[in-house]
Amino acid sequence: MSETNGTPQTALPTENDATARADAQDTQDTAVPTTDAGTAITDLRPDIDLDDPRLGLKIAAERLSIVRYVFLVQIEDGIASAGQRASLEYADAVLIGWPDEHSDEVVDLTDDQLRTVREQMQLMEQYIGKFSVMERNGDVDGMTDTLIRVTERVAEVRRLYQPDFALPTFAEIRRVVQDEWDEDMGKIDPQESDPTAGEIARESAEEDRQQEVEA
Repeated sequence: MSETNGTPQTALPTENDATARADAQDTQDTAVPTTDAGTAITDLRPDIDLDDPRLGLKIAAERLSIVRYVFLVQIEDGIASAGQRASLEYADAVLIGWPDEHSDEVVDLTDDQLRTVREQMQLMEQYIGKFSVMERNGDVDGMTDTLIRVTERVAEVRRLYQPDFALPTFAEIRRVVQDEWDEDMGKIDPQESDPTAGEIARESAEEDRQQEVEA
């Protein structure tokens, strides 16, 4: 900064200044992502190539698989509701036959499509964050709904990379599961439940009387 007639004057940026800022921005944009602890992602996952435009397909499947497993652990000890079954089976349907990212079944995406993949992945991660909070709070109903939302985002990613693979909607899965659930519940006969102490006593008394008559 220089002064003319006592008035401070701001120096205009030089070409070198502009080049330096551009170089710094390029360096920031291409920096390898790190964890909160400062560890480079590529050190933790040497199997991934951050420059691979098909990386989203691999990561989406991994993330949904983890969320699906956590949900399964939450519901496996009881009798799952129709909604819980449908949520789980929807995730299974989207993951089934998942292709390797370098398979011939996978297509290369345009820049606009890759941008859509990134948007879907960001939404997926937001839902996974909510899912984690619900898990800590024991909110199984919330987890059931959020697993559906995560699966929907992953399904969109797969549709882009593998457009020839037909994926069902959640509504289709829910209808089938509801019919199966209703059928299963209809097979449960209340009369075949475990007898109470009173019922056992009455049956024992009846057997004793029958034995006396036969004697």
